[in-house]
Amino acid sequence: MTEKYNTIINRLLNFFSRQPIPIARFIARSLAGLVNLLHITKTSETIRLNIEICLPNLDKQQRESITRHAISNEIQSYMEFFTIWGSSNQKNIARIHNIQGEDYFHKAIAQGKGLILIAPHFGTWEIMNAWLAQYTQMTIMYKPIKNEDADQFVRAARSRENAHLVPTDESGVRQIFKALKQGGTTVILPDHTPHHGGELIEYFGVPLFSSNLSAKLIQKTKAQALFLHAKRNDEHGFDIIIEPIDRNIYQVNANEGTQIIYTALETLIHQYPEHYHWSYKRFKANPQLKQIYNIPHNDAIALVNSVRESSITEI
Repeated sequence: MTEKYNTIINRLLNFFSRQPIPIARFIARSLAGLVNLLHITKTSETIRLNIEICLPNLDKQQRESITRHAISNEIQSYMEFFTIWGSSNQKNIARIHNIQGEDYFHKAIAQGKGLILIAPHFGTWEIMNAWLAQYTQMTIMYKPIKNEDADQFVRAARSRENAHLVPTDESGVRQIFKALKQGGTTVILPDHTPHHGGELIEYFGVPLFSSNLSAKLIQKTKAQALFLHAKRNDEHGFDIIIEPIDRNIYQVNANEGTQIIYTALETLIHQYPEHYHWSYKRFKANPQLKQIYNIPHNDAIALVNSVRESSITEI
């Protein structure tokens, strides 16, 4: 049974990886249409809940519109990932049509002090690796995928991008630290919940267990730090936006530095909420909210508001 399952996965990966971007997007929009019409997945309810937690000032109609677009965009991103992983670096670079803030990147590389790129779960971030690899050696944390065929498929794509993959543990952190000291580059997705421990840091006003790894690396290595994301455009390609991070991140402690990163992320989400990947169950990373995604929607919102109000009172 396992062998048959692996064969199916392998065939699906090969099929989707060969699809042009327009076809991949068409398939994704068709799937999203079914999800939005029939409300057939638990994930769509997670997205709906997360959006209401983060954007409570919008009315129900506005949030529902964002939810429908977010579901479509997230499914499109996943389909685009397959196509990107199955394509050469040259082809992926050609798919990048505009780069805003490119000078920030080149100036940071020229300083030779190492570069930390903060890239949230937004848009189609996988397209950025091919462009970045033209100019710098990247050291990136990678957690193996449970399915062996899928893992080999993604690893093959990473090897084309000249990226050195390190484990998501202390040994991986040490290798990233060494690479930065030698003038290398790392890319970190900051909006994960750590597997163990973490610090309670406010995200949209809700204290959540969070990793302060990005801020620690920035502060300890004094490497340059930039905030970037990729967004699809209407010409079957992508645009990359690169921005500097508040320089105060070098002057504060690690938790305050993480708060600076989260503030940048919140600003981005307020600008383009429909392009953020809302399916991650981020808000259960609070001791009082562990069951938030398993209780009725209105009860979950009431519980979040209670935690948020308690946080304000404590301050």
